[in-house]
Amino acid sequence: MSDSYTPPKVWTPDAESGGRFASINRPVSGATHEKDLPVGKHPHQLYSLATPNGVKVTVLFEELLELGIEEAEYDAWLIRIMEGEQFSSGFVAVNPNSKIPALMDHSTETPTRVFESGAILLYLAEKFDRFLGSDRPEMLSWLFWQMGSAPYLGGGFGHFYAYAPEKWEYPINRFTMEVKRQLDVLDKRLADNRFLTGADYTIADMANWAWYGQLALGRLYEAGDFLDVQSYAHVQRWAQEIDARPAVSRGRMVNRSFGEPKFQLRERHDAGDFETRTWDKIGDDTE
Repeated sequence: MSDSYTPPKVWTPDAESGGRFASINRPVSGATHEKDLPVGKHPHQLYSLATPNGVKVTVLFEELLELGIEEAEYDAWLIRIMEGEQFSSGFVAVNPNSKIPALMDHSTETPTRVFESGAILLYLAEKFDRFLGSDRPEMLSWLFWQMGSAPYLGGGFGHFYAYAPEKWEYPINRFTMEVKRQLDVLDKRLADNRFLTGADYTIADMANWAWYGQLALGRLYEAGDFLDVQSYAHVQRWAQEIDARPAVSRGRMVNRSFGEPKFQLRERHDAGDFETRTWDKIGDDTE
């Protein structure tokens, strides 16, 4: 970053400034094209992608189903964000912010829309009275800690370390410092607690694991060595325990369109899909 930048009096967008995501970044909201969203047979219709924010919700759905709560059945539809599907008129009607995940609950008298991953987690946990924990203020604190902290990990560190068109030392150092501080916050909390709220596994763990647990397991940005994630021993213990849960393994697969084909379940409409509909079994002759 040897060249100094002087901000203009009035900023205007630069199509080249967004790096990998330049084609879908824009300074306005709203739909770019007309297209209805599909609706399946189950009460809950999820429109998502297996980014950490999407994984939070599919993990919760699978955990609820693991408990035998049949009312938590759902259809999961893939939203290809790099192709701009989040800007369809149907998606914008569910989430005016055009970000995954977005949920429509058709079990209510009038279908209920819920957007923002933390809001979806809280909505479903309260609806089924599960995974809220015995200490609600502590659970909410860690849930909203994640919602406030993850932009530093994703939009900050992840962008400049993995996706920016060039490697710039200042932003990488700035966001690395903050991500390591956040990992230290979690490590100290987990030193004396099995889960973030104590003994109870809650939606706060699901939300944080999707980001920081997967980071600790080396699944985000190929940055494990750079961040020395193995040094956070308590985060490692917590991340590995949650990762071993069958519902978490299934939740990671839903709406996945990248990685090994055997772990890609681009759409999920039935529990049997995990055995019969992964991409190594059905392929895709449309791509």
